[in-house]
Amino acid sequence: MIQTCKYILLITALLLFSLQGTIADSTITTSTDTVMQQDVEQDFWKPDPVKAVWMGTLFPGLGQIYNRSYWKLPIVYGGLMGCTYAIIYTDNQYQSYKEAYRSIYYDIQHSSVTNSPEKPYIAILPEGYTIEKMGGVSSYYKRLQEWQNTTRRYRDLSIAATVIVYALTLVDAYVDAQLFDFDISPDLTLNVNPHLYYDEMQRGHSAEVKLAIAF
Repeated sequence: MIQTCKYILLITALLLFSLQGTIADSTITTSTDTVMQQDVEQDFWKPDPVKAVWMGTLFPGLGQIYNRSYWKLPIVYGGLMGCTYAIIYTDNQYQSYKEAYRSIYYDIQHSSVTNSPEKPYIAILPEGYTIEKMGGVSSYYKRLQEWQNTTRRYRDLSIAATVIVYALTLVDAYVDAQLFDFDISPDLTLNVNPHLYYDEMQRGHSAEVKLAIAF
């Protein structure tokens, strides 16, 4: 009996010592977490959406730099450079066809259409081509008019695309700043709570399971 009591006292002492160590570790962990949370709160930075938009308005990409989304810069500048190249290319084409169209229009009015390489409407033709190979003066005149209108439309579309891309960079800067601290982690918690109870109406035991998803 005495040995049994000693054994119980020994087990009790070990449990108390273990519990004391657990409480001490919990206190240290809580203190450490509190200090880390304070450091995180001090170091936490959130961008201002309005400021991000204004910076992006001053210069493309500044909004993304302000939001520290540096990986988006190649997309921003790549899109804007592509649109700028399209504007320059289509505008050069448009100016060439416009000059050729005006030149041949003037020569038609004065009956002085020639195949001279100095004429803009001849210089614009591929090598080896003449007005006759293009179907004659009337046909070539209509083609130049169509090409002029087509290249002008493409130039205008390129300008519109540039404006849209630039506007999207501002929208991206604003939304990115707004959602800077938004938690998009895929962690989901599913709580399953089974419950067994006695149903007096059915005079028997019934079971139910409650599912709770936290995200």
